[in-house]
Amino acid sequence: MTTSREPLDRDLARTMLASAIDEARVGLAEGGIPIGAALFTRQGELLSSGHNRRIQEDDASVHAETDAFRRAGRRRNYAETVMVTTLSPCWYCSGLVRQFNIGAVVIGEATNFHGGHDWLEAAGVEVLVLDDVECTQLLSTFIHEHPELWHEDIGL
Repeated sequence: MTTSREPLDRDLARTMLASAIDEARVGLAEGGIPIGAALFTRQGELLSSGHNRRIQEDDASVHAETDAFRRAGRRRNYAETVMVTTLSPCWYCSGLVRQFNIGAVVIGEATNFHGGHDWLEAAGVEVLVLDDVECTQLLSTFIHEHPELWHEDIGL
């Protein structure tokens, strides 16, 4: 998967992350888990966004990344796309990135949960962890207030 293209611009990545954070806030307002995601082109064009809807839809498979991915519609090739997520992707969502050869992943934070992003990076996916304070605080507050939902979501 590794190519000779330029690395993602950190400022552009932070701009893209804002869409995922907005989705996380929507999910929280709906009574769900505040994790958001968005799929972009490498140039910063928003293709879609989504959020974790496990609680809202009573469906364990609707993670933020899968929601954003599904909303993007079909593409012939995903290598030049960027999955942006407020939290390090779990194994399920990391598998989605690998299955469809998504070229890069921007992660808001990996403090509350360290998912499969090391595996993705080892497989040649460009990974950028931004250590965003807002992402970390949004989810840590939720975990503190709703540990049972968090443990159900993350499989603990």
